[in-house]
Amino acid sequence: MGMLFGKPKVSRITEHDRAILQMKQQRDTLKRYQQRVENLLEKERELAKKLLSENKREKAKLLLRKKKFQTEQLDRTEAALDTVEKLIQDLEYTLIETKVIEGLKAGNIALKKANELLNVEQIEQLLDETKEGIDKQREISDLLSGALSSEDEELVEAELNELISVEHQKVIDMLPTIPSEDLPSTVPENKEEKLPEKKIAIEA
Repeated sequence: MGMLFGKPKVSRITEHDRAILQMKQQRDTLKRYQQRVENLLEKERELAKKLLSENKREKAKLLLRKKKFQTEQLDRTEAALDTVEKLIQDLEYTLIETKVIEGLKAGNIALKKANELLNVEQIEQLLDETKEGIDKQREISDLLSGALSSEDEELVEAELNELISVEHQKVIDMLPTIPSEDLPSTVPENKEEKLPEKKIAIEA
């Protein structure tokens, strides 16, 4: 069904994970067995007391022998449980160490690539080129800041005056020419405008 509707699911559980899971299952089995034996020992101890109260010494003694054997089994179970617990811890810690080692490997590979891109010779060459560029820029700045000889200053001043003269001449050429003849007057000679007379009304 999975192949019909898409890619089959890939299990992410590793052999390491399976080993830890199996050990935890064995630990749980040992714990259940330990609890069952402890309950049984308590019951047999109470039963031995009852048999002694009924003056059944041999039966009580036989029951205590059985209890002693089960106690030894319980001790072995406890030791096995401790061994399993330690093994689980070791396996889980090994998994953590594996991840740390993988991270270190990846970091080491990245560091090697970075070192290949920036080796010592390339860095020294880059610093030299940068120093040359800074020295050249400083030299240009010194020239532009006025570190010229007196002869150079005179040539610059002469060129500046020439540029000013050329620009001044351009402005003059743009101005209109002044006519040499007199302009005609717009007002007629010996003629004055007569003001209209005002009539004053005499009141009767």
